[in-house]
Amino acid sequence: MKYFSTRGGDTELSFEETVLTGLAPNGGLYIPSYIPTLPPNWQQSWSSYSFQQLSVAVLSLFISPTEISPVELHDLVERSYKNFRHPEVTPLKKLEGGIGERYILELWHGPTYAFKDVALQFLGNLFEFFLQRRNGTKKPGEKRERLTVLGATSGDTGSAAIYGLRNKADISIYILHPKGRVSPIQEAQMTTVADPNVHNVADMVKALFSDKAFNAQHHLGAINSINWARILAQTVYYFLAYFSLRRSLPTSASPIIQFVVPTGNFGDVLAGYYAKRMGLPVQSFAIATNENDILARFWKSGKYEKVASSPVGSGETAPVNGGSDGKQAVDGGVKETLSPAMDILVSSNFERLMWYLAFEAAGDNRQIACETLSGWMGKVKSDGRVEVPVAVLEAARRDFMAEQISDDETLATIRETFSESKYVADPHTAVGIAAAKLVAQTYSPDITQIILSTAHPAKFSEAVTRALRHSAGFDFDKDVLPEEFKGLLKKVRRVIDVDSSVEAVRKVIVNNEPGENMEIKVGV
Repeated sequence: MKYFSTRGGDTELSFEETVLTGLAPNGGLYIPSYIPTLPPNWQQSWSSYSFQQLSVAVLSLFISPTEISPVELHDLVERSYKNFRHPEVTPLKKLEGGIGERYILELWHGPTYAFKDVALQFLGNLFEFFLQRRNGTKKPGEKRERLTVLGATSGDTGSAAIYGLRNKADISIYILHPKGRVSPIQEAQMTTVADPNVHNVADMVKALFSDKAFNAQHHLGAINSINWARILAQTVYYFLAYFSLRRSLPTSASPIIQFVVPTGNFGDVLAGYYAKRMGLPVQSFAIATNENDILARFWKSGKYEKVASSPVGSGETAPVNGGSDGKQAVDGGVKETLSPAMDILVSSNFERLMWYLAFEAAGDNRQIACETLSGWMGKVKSDGRVEVPVAVLEAARRDFMAEQISDDETLATIRETFSESKYVADPHTAVGIAAAKLVAQTYSPDITQIILSTAHPAKFSEAVTRALRHSAGFDFDKDVLPEEFKGLLKKVRRVIDVDSSVEAVRKVIVNNEPGENMEIKVGV
């Protein structure tokens, strides 16, 4: 299996090169040269597999055994998920009450209580594995290879990346986040880690990756969802959800499954798309966005645009500077919401889906698809928008639909879900539940909806408490707050504030590589 850039070029990379490179030099994202199909007997042979066993089975379809042997892959997977708090890693739970068959796929049982642990625990071990192998062949005195990992976050990616890479040999990590735009728990999780290879720095990521000289000097690696290994690791929980659902139903049942995915950067739902393309029986994907609704607007109009071309409604949240776990907005346009992990201006991983749409439109001609995709993304960069042909939009609608959920609807859904099911949903999960209710109205009652729950509700205590403060039987400290979070806000932090510029961030990396642990906040 080789990987190539969505924007073309003759270069094809190995899995190792793809993981360590992150973003292609031409600005594109790496995708596999083909999407493998599942083995003929997968439904029978994989039916009783654990999450770890499914990981090995799925990942091995994309990773050549000459790059990572079956034994090595098994060891990487086992080490990646040994510290998850639930034996199933990502358990499926039935959501009682309400209308229709609804399930919650809880993805937040990892070290930082966020779905991003699933991918970033694995990615951290991959980085370390590849560097140890490369440095193991060095002669005495020869310079060791190092990796400087750089990422931007509105909270969850930062802490999950730090916990995935903390204390890894030959790796330094710099996390950029906008000052005052992350929840107190998220900020504390990032800034109280004492490992010397951790540096907390929020935007400028793509600009620094595109700086070839700087990239070559510091060997930048990506942990944001542009890194292919993150997408690949996330495909696994779609398979686990499928088998968990099948085991809960009568043997003769053949559920029609719709996954509902709260997403901003499109990585989480893109993983499901790959699973479906491989052969997982999924009817459709419902994309749930907050008021930063570039994805919902695309599926309504075929226009992929940073700012809606139609007038902004009077009830919408005012724009703010800031961003999220992919492309940070430095020129305004992002709206501050109760579900900040989805507060994005441009959806980083959407380019990958757009390539497949272009590929289909081009009659499966890879070169034409790359040229078409490059033209589309060029328009987004120069004009802030692109409108795809009607046929391309219709192709996108075969597998996906999208709904936008407001903050008021998010709070109402948290209350309603607790009242009906006694389930406490974080605001991102609530966006998913609200969208599921909307799209269910257009589908047969035979549809089974699986809603991805991306974060523990304690990470967003303000929103959850605001929604449930008058609900009988609700006790945040007793029923929601994990022991690990108690006292976290009182721990010592080390902070450096810098101005919001590429040069300021570049200087921090140069001066502290390698260096002691510190936090750098951008956007003061």
